[in-house]
Order: sequence, then structure tokens, then C-alpha cells
Amino acid sequence: MSRFVNPFTDVGFKIIFGQEISKPLLLDFLNTLLEGVEKIVDLSFSDKEQVPDYDDERTLIYDVLCTTSDGRKIIVEMQNKKQGYFKKRSIYYVARAISRQGESGVKWRYDIKAVYFVAFMNFTLPDMPDFRTDVVLMDVQNKNVFSRDVRMTFLQLPLFNKEMEECETYFEKWIYIFKNMDILERMPWLAQNSVFQKLDELATVAHLGSEQRDSYEAALKKYRDSYDIFETAREDGLEEGRAEGRVLGREEGRAQGRAEGRAEGRAEGERLANEKTARNLISLGIPVDKIVKATGLTVEEISNL
Repeated sequence: MSRFVNPFTDVGFKIIFGQEISKPLLLDFLNTLLEGVEKIVDLSFSDKEQVPDYDDERTLIYDVLCTTSDGRKIIVEMQNKKQGYFKKRSIYYVARAISRQGESGVKWRYDIKAVYFVAFMNFTLPDMPDFRTDVVLMDVQNKNVFSRDVRMTFLQLPLFNKEMEECETYFEKWIYIFKNMDILERMPWLAQNSVFQKLDELATVAHLGSEQRDSYEAALKKYRDSYDIFETAREDGLEEGRAEGRVLGREEGRAQGRAEGRAEGRAEGERLANEKTARNLISLGIPVDKIVKATGLTVEEISNL
């Protein structure tokens, strides 16, 4: 087993960011992510599940849902599998976190607190070419920020390809550790940073309690099984695609051959008909130049008849 927990499992992710003892890690990461934009002083964890307003309403489950000391909501999510509606689902999560702030009575004046959404994505989306994408409400005409009450950050981990020695900023170091944690033999930059020392302490598998370790191993098995199923389906799909391509190629080849054969047959028939016409015209004493115009044959072809 790896030295550190795999953050792509639900239990591993919660160990790093979703428990009370790991609050300093989450605060440090969020302030690193939002550097120059916001400063979060403190936060408290909320129940990940939002109970629906109506019986037929979908229940929302977040990986981490927390509230800052000044009331802002922060949703932090790890998504392993690609979803066609992932962006729409993310907007839905944010919208629900905003609508939950509504209060009854006429005195409430829509004093909503900002909602931040942070998504660790173990896949890429074709219309998002960069590793990091930050989304806010913007005035389309002048490109100014319309409101900072909604902020969505998408981190496409497959697009982060820096090696340890290439990481320059503190944020890059955080992402490098997060992406590679399950294969690291030691925690990098340990002596330079107390936060990474805390991360080393919490995320080392050998340091987990027996119950937490059992939960983690079960989550790791589930993750590996899901990954294997996904990869097998992908490989089967590729092989089926190749096989279908070979069949289509053969069919297209046969079709092309038949088409070319028919074309060649028509051309040969036209040639023979023109030669017969030319012979008849020669027997009638028609001049060669007129026979060329009538049949399309060359002077040489006519002279050889």
C-alpha cells in the first residue's frame, strides 16, 4: 500500500480536507487558491447533505461543505469520472447553496452571502483548455465583474504536468502534492512548511486509526474497481471501434471497387461505341477532322482502326 492516502477516494479526500482536525489544511489551501481575491479567517464544516424542500426533490451530496466566519459558503468537491453535465450540475449546486439562504418574512432584503465552488477534476472537458478556470458573474460588454457573490474554480488535474522541481509557487506545490500523493515516498517541502508537516501527519496511512484505515481501504478498493471498470469499458470501446472501422473499411473498399468497375465498364463501352461510329464514318468517306469531333477519338486512334 502507498505511504499516503489516495485523495481521489472519498475517504482519502475527507481525511485531507473534510474533518475538523484537517481544518488548517483546508484554510491554507483555500487562501492559497484565492490569494489576492479573498482572505478566509475561519470556517466551520456543515453537513454534506442538503435535505430537500420537497419529497420529490433531489438530495445534494457534497464532498466538503463549509461556512466561513462571515457566512460565506464554500463547496469543495472531488470528481473522478467525466460527466457530460458537470458544469450544469456545478451551477445547480451553487444555486441551491444561494437559495438556501432565503428567509421568510418581508424584512429579508436578499442579503445573500457569497458562495464559492471549488472542483478537483480527475478528467478534462473539451471546452476548458486550461488547468485552472475561474468563473464569476461578468458584464459581457465591458468585461467588468458584475458580482463576486458567485465564484467557481475548476482544477483539471490531468492538465497539471509540472514535476516537483518545476513548481515555483506555493499553489503549484499544493497541487503537485495533491495530484501525486498516492505515489509519493515522502512529503516534499516538509522542512519548509508547517502545513505540509501537518499534511504528512494526517495523510500517512500508517498513522490512521484501525476504523479509519478499514474505511480507507474499502474506499480504495472501490476506487480501484471503478477505475478498472472504466478503463476496461474504454479499452473495449476502442477495440470495438477499431473492429468496426476495419469492417467499414472493407465494405467501403468493396463499394469503391464496384463503383470503379462500373465506371471502367462504362468508359470501355463508350470507347467501343465511338470506334464503331468512327469506322462507319470512315467507310462513308467523312473527313478525319469531322470524325474526331463526332467521336472524341484522336487522329491517331482513328488511323489505327
